[in-house]
Amino acid sequence: MAVKLALLLLFMAGPLGAEPLALRVVAANLTSDKHQTYSPDNGNHSNPEGAGARILRALQPDLVLIQEFNTTVPVRQWVNATFGRGYHFMREDPKGIPNGIISRYPIVASGQWDDPVLDNREFAWARIQLPGHRELWAISVHLHSKGATSRATQAAALLESVRQHVPAGALVVLGGDFNTRTSDEPCLGMLGMLGKSFVLPAKPPVDRHGNASTNSPRNRPYDWVIASPALDRHAVPLRLAGREFPHGLVFDTRVFEPLDQVAPARAGDSALKMMQHMAVVRSFKLP
Repeated sequence: MAVKLALLLLFMAGPLGAEPLALRVVAANLTSDKHQTYSPDNGNHSNPEGAGARILRALQPDLVLIQEFNTTVPVRQWVNATFGRGYHFMREDPKGIPNGIISRYPIVASGQWDDPVLDNREFAWARIQLPGHRELWAISVHLHSKGATSRATQAAALLESVRQHVPAGALVVLGGDFNTRTSDEPCLGMLGMLGKSFVLPAKPPVDRHGNASTNSPRNRPYDWVIASPALDRHAVPLRLAGREFPHGLVFDTRVFEPLDQVAPARAGDSALKMMQHMAVVRSFKLP
């Protein structure tokens, strides 16, 4: 009887030696403005990949929700150089400043949902095949910079697209440049309404000084990574460069320590011309 009980417990526990799946997610609208690009010719550095790519390489993400996804070399070439040949990506159909998604795991479907406010980008989405026969929906957005009312309109449209296309109870991560001036803007309240669609973190990611703002002057919370309830319950502290960040990290090369543990990022990268946003990093662990 004892042997049968032990075998039953092993069966319920899952495969022997199975490890939880760690998932590090980065929101990245790192390079902005008229002549922004993640590639060589932003004119402010000599590194071929650019300062934005150095930051992304330093953070070693599993998933990047990227905005203003322009490169002066073919995107596949840039992804290979920045993350590795095994990474997958999607970029929405040609737009002025397209959104995109870059993933360590295969993208099995992708596309874009209509943004009713802007015509130079849409809401980019991807369905990602995770190990263990699980799927993750990833959504990359760049909301309007000119007004809270426009952002609320976009949030409502995005929620309707999620309702129409994403199965209830799915693992979903949404991130990008929300352009929010405060953490209590209407669009955030709509996205986190009753915790049904997305969960707004009670304590958002911060830098080592406790600052959650993500624009270059560090006084506005523009950028976010938020998750559906099914994914958010698996949020865990971020571990990077031998340190632990309980709620995630706003990565600013000007203040991060120890910077020498996150090569190839350089101390001045976040301050360079047209590097106008900080990366936001959160970590999840799926059992």
